[in-house]
Amino acid sequence: MKLTYRTEDGARLGTLLWEFGPGWRMISSAMLGGGIGPRAWVLNAQVVAGYARMDPAEHLASLGPPGVGVGMMTAASVDRCVRAGDGGVEAYATVGLRVPTWAAAPDGHADPELAPIRVGTINILVVAPVAMTDAALVNTVMTVTEAKTQALVETGYPGTGTASDAVCVAVPAEGPQEVFGGPRSEWGARIARAVHAAVRQGAESWRPRDSA
Repeated sequence: MKLTYRTEDGARLGTLLWEFGPGWRMISSAMLGGGIGPRAWVLNAQVVAGYARMDPAEHLASLGPPGVGVGMMTAASVDRCVRAGDGGVEAYATVGLRVPTWAAAPDGHADPELAPIRVGTINILVVAPVAMTDAALVNTVMTVTEAKTQALVETGYPGTGTASDAVCVAVPAEGPQEVFGGPRSEWGARIARAVHAAVRQGAESWRPRDSA
């Protein structure tokens, strides 16, 4: 993981970059490099609060190295990224919680604001050392989301996440494929514990006065 800084719109913004190189497969909900397929790098870029550019994928691509990668963005301070590990799994989380949301809120429901600026994102990257089928990767995203939500509930935040959360799971492209990624499978359980630990630490250390 490499942290660099750039200046945009008069603000000093951090960018986290993980360079994997060839031989990796990823699943992601990110705007750049989302879906399932070969990916060589992952970017988690801080942007200004109230980000309003209409070309986010192109913007993220301009910040990353050559090749195909995954790009996530957040208004959270990425230099506060939290890492947690469990049994060969690594999870990285940047946690911003100004506006936690309940996933199944009624139509027109106003989300609670924990600070005046309406921004807030939880971005999660998981790196596992085993190959997975497509179905197991989808199952793993479910597990990541459940573990994130558990951490938020345990720390007392009124929501299951935020409206702009993103996730990426990276696994080797070759090797025997795991067919399960649920929280009671061998690797799903490790992923769940690592994500829970990273998000919980990030949530506990977040304060409304911080960037989100």
